[in-house]
Amino acid sequence: VETNGLTKQYGEVRALDGVSLTVPEGSVFGFLGPNGAGKTTMLRILLGLARPTSGGATIFGHDTESGRDAIHARVGFLPDVPGFYPWMTGAEFMRFAGSLFGIAAPVLTERADALLEMAGLAGNKNPVGGYSRGMKQRLGIAQALINAPDLLILDEPTSALDPLGRAEVLQMIASLRGRTTV
Repeated sequence: VETNGLTKQYGEVRALDGVSLTVPEGSVFGFLGPNGAGKTTMLRILLGLARPTSGGATIFGHDTESGRDAIHARVGFLPDVPGFYPWMTGAEFMRFAGSLFGIAAPVLTERADALLEMAGLAGNKNPVGGYSRGMKQRLGIAQALINAPDLLILDEPTSALDPLGRAEVLQMIASLRGRTTV
């Protein structure tokens, strides 16, 4: 991930002001800042969900504006407030998410099972609507990994979690170091 002079202006408000950075492959990289500092705006631009006012960004050497299809196939994303179908179990949700990527059934089942195990949710037959916030965050990260992405983008993955839930999610993220860029 590289940005060069990335700027985003919303009327009189400058959300990003000439941000240039490089995120090394395989690293776990975080944006820190107060509310309104532009963190989500930066992620939205990287995902092609918003356009910069000036400057630019590339992921895997592809421009984030013109190379979105090539980028999206290799990226997993967890928004700050993930959405789930509350009547589905975690396993059903994982299979649904994988089907959107066209992952073949045998591979999908194996991958979903492994990711649910990593998330500490294997064997949970309860509907997602009954999950705690921490369980939903871990399921969201697992879902964002279903396509075996080279880059995982997480927007506030520990917000609104209690200290134990925060520690569990941070441990899960740390376990990805070297396997995928986060």
